[in-house]
Amino acid sequence: MTVETINPATGKVEYRHELMTAAQVDATLAAAQQAFPAWAALSLAERGKVLRAVGAELRRRRDDIQRIMTAEMGKLRKEALAEVDKCAGACDYYADHAADYLQDQSVATDGQRSYVRYEPLGCVLAVMPWNFPIWQVFRFLAPALMAGNVAVLKHASNVPRCADIIGEVLSAAGLPDGVFGVLHIDNDQAAEVIRDARVVAVTLTGSERAGRSVAANAGSQLKKSVMELGGSDAFIVLDDADLEKTVAGAVASRFGNAGQTCIAAKRFIVQDAIADEFVRRFVEAASKLQLGDPQDEATTLAPMARQDLRDELHKQVQASVSKGAKVLLGGQPDASHAGYPASILDAVVPGMPAYEEELFGPVASILRVKDDAEAVRVANDTTFGLGGSVWTKGVERGDRIARQLQVGAAFVNAIVRSDVRLPFGGTKRSGFGRELAGHGIHEFMNIKSVYVA
Repeated sequence: MTVETINPATGKVEYRHELMTAAQVDATLAAAQQAFPAWAALSLAERGKVLRAVGAELRRRRDDIQRIMTAEMGKLRKEALAEVDKCAGACDYYADHAADYLQDQSVATDGQRSYVRYEPLGCVLAVMPWNFPIWQVFRFLAPALMAGNVAVLKHASNVPRCADIIGEVLSAAGLPDGVFGVLHIDNDQAAEVIRDARVVAVTLTGSERAGRSVAANAGSQLKKSVMELGGSDAFIVLDDADLEKTVAGAVASRFGNAGQTCIAAKRFIVQDAIADEFVRRFVEAASKLQLGDPQDEATTLAPMARQDLRDELHKQVQASVSKGAKVLLGGQPDASHAGYPASILDAVVPGMPAYEEELFGPVASILRVKDDAEAVRVANDTTFGLGGSVWTKGVERGDRIARQLQVGAAFVNAIVRSDVRLPFGGTKRSGFGRELAGHGIHEFMNIKSVYVA
């Protein structure tokens, strides 16, 4: 079967590739199975040497990788370059810190000696999305490889060359054959791979729908899984917020990556006392964002990754407006192939898609509240629980509210972001399990207790 990649900025076919045959899939899994024992047997220092080489190779090829990302999913040039650099940093981080995370942990018991050790599991299947087509992979891959696991990647169908160049980088850096493999397969083939005995665990970053399907399949096989799913992050603006800093954060968090970010601020929960002024400044700042060629440094808002995604977003906007939401900015598709302008909806209330659903694109929802208690209640009035932020001059006040948010990550006076030093993941329908930091490297390990009498 032939799959086409459409450049979101031009609407032209960028690339065509064939899905793999059953024999090719089998060969990739066989190679991973064969490679695992030798890779797991290497010392952390030896694996770390390879990871550092991967980081260096990423930096060497950052311009090539950027061009592929921008052509396949429309990412702004500067955002793509920053993504490559972040991946390289993750490789260095785990090469430097894996020994601390994975050393045996002594435990005082009545035995002569007791300790906890960490052992790799085997081959992990990663089902990854298109919105951060390099970072999402390395967010899982760097800790998994340092832990001694091997991996196979089923990437999103619209970023096949991103998948391939990851494999090229790893190979050029000296990763042994079979330790990482790319599977160009569809969802039905992926379901078969999950059921294959050579795959011991699954990690997915994607939609709630995809997460339900993959998690159910993995669970039916009693295989460990990590799910990082959607989000509808709250951006809480308290009445004492520094508006200049807050508006800058609001624009960056909502419109970066064309708003196609699970941890983007989506619901702007603003206290009445400051709401009108915040909204005025927010609209003014967002109106300056310019859609255009994502390779052009002057462009400040990327197109969405696919036209169908743009059209679905617009349906959510239209449905919200039909229920009473007010369009303050944007709200209509751009004439370009997959462009949608920076858009802001006010008077958003329960029952609207802009309140109830994830808007995965450059549309901000304004929700007005009277006080701190109502801000917390509205922030938690969602089926999602990925991240949230609080903006205030009172650090203790912000910390108090952050502690009450039902999310995996709460930030005060900063936009929610993934940081290799902090665990990343969600609660409620935003998924389960954690990536990054020590929690991430432990997810795909056998945590073994050893007791010596």
